[in-house]
Order: sequence, then C-alpha cells, then structure tokens
Amino acid sequence: MIIGIDVGSRSIEMVGLDNGSATVMERLPTTFDPLSQVRRALDLVRDGRALRRVTATGYGRKLVARAAADGELGPDLPPVEAITEIKAYGLGVAALAPEGRTVLDIGGQDTKAISLGPDGRVLKFEMNDRCAAGTGKFLEHVANVFQVPIEEFGQYAMEGREPLAINSMCTVFAETEATSLMARGHQPQDIALGLHASIVKRTVNMLGRVGLTHPLVFAGGVARNPCVVGLVAQALGREPVVPDDPDMVGALGAALHGTK
Repeated sequence: MIIGIDVGSRSIEMVGLDNGSATVMERLPTTFDPLSQVRRALDLVRDGRALRRVTATGYGRKLVARAAADGELGPDLPPVEAITEIKAYGLGVAALAPEGRTVLDIGGQDTKAISLGPDGRVLKFEMNDRCAAGTGKFLEHVANVFQVPIEEFGQYAMEGREPLAINSMCTVFAETEATSLMARGHQPQDIALGLHASIVKRTVNMLGRVGLTHPLVFAGGVARNPCVVGLVAQALGREPVVPDDPDMVGALGAALHGTK
C-alpha cells in the first residue's frame, strides 16, 4: 500500500492506495501530540498490509519525515518523503477533477489559491498563513461566540437576510464587532452572514491575484460549509467544484506522488 499523510494544524488525513485506488481513508484531530496521532492513523491502515511508500504533506510534514527516519513511527515504515501542500493539492485535484484550473483551499489555519496547468502542474499560487483570518479556525472561533456548533454554523448564517458589514478580519476585532452589533439589536443570523461574506471577499481577492480560471475546485474543510460555498458561487457567477471529501485532497495528492 502507498500512503499519503496530510498533517494540518487542526486535523490529520491519511489516504492509502492499492493499485491506484483509494481503499483507506482516515481522519484524526491533530491535537498537541501530532506524532501520536500519526502513529494511530498508521496503525489503522497497516492491518497486516505492507507499506511500500509514504509521503507527508501539510504543516507537520517535516516532523513526520524526521520521526520516521529516527524510527519513532515503527521499524517497518519506509522512509517518508515530504512535499508541500501546494504540490499535493495540485496532484489531488488533477485526479479528482482533471478539468480544474484553479484551486481554493480554506483549511484550519491558512488559505491557498492555486492556478493549475495540465496534470496538476502548479503555475502560480498565493497562501495566507500568517494569521487565522478567513480560515476554518476563524469560523470555529466566531461560531463559539454565537454558541452554534461549527458543523451547523454555515446553515445558521444562511438564515440571515442582509449580511452586515464586518470591517475587520482579525479574529479578536471581528468578535468585538459582532458583539457590538448584537448589543445594538441586529439579528445574529445577519451578523453571521456578514462574517461569512467578509471571508469570501478576502478569498475572491486572492483568487484574482493568481489569475482565476474556471473550473474552480474548492477543497479543504471549509468547503463543507454551505454558506461559504454559496457565497463563492454568487461572487464568481459560477458554482465551484467541491469534491466528495474536500479535506482529503492533500492526503490523496501526497499518496499519488508516491506512485510516481
């Protein structure tokens, strides 16, 4: 089996390929001990199978590669190659949506906009990883302010009728703005819709800077948020392509790299 691991800031995804087909998919929270979680994920996919190649991507890719070299992930693990998320997403999208020419990935703590050529070749990319503004972590934080589970926050925002302007994308200041608007009697769903709209505005600007070409493939955990997907479609005038498992795209790409 060929394994791809995407070690992100919020979650770890793992894809196992047998004869080119994804036969295993696992997802675990990263926690404060990502190596223990990687070991858990590897134990889940081993199950008597021989691991031929392992490729890691994401924030923790180098950590995993070093741990494998030091024997911390098991004696039977082959050397782990580390590749960037940009390359992994290019390969993953090329397999899932070969017609895709631009990729939007909103993950736990960063946002990526990638322009692709044929076969997933990266032409240009832009990445925001300096703060959590406009990411899954941002949405998770403000969902807590509204006391709405993050899995339901997108649907909750879609109940809003008029998105209220949120001027700051800083997590702390955006929370202050939202709280102030609530205190003035505005509907919380309108505030939530405004927060989603501010994320999409920032995202669309990133896509413009890499040269948006359709079809756009929307990947990453936030692609499961129906409000963000709908607002992206509204802003661009065209529905994005959302894979069935949008948060597995990086791990799939890493696994596919191992087949080359």
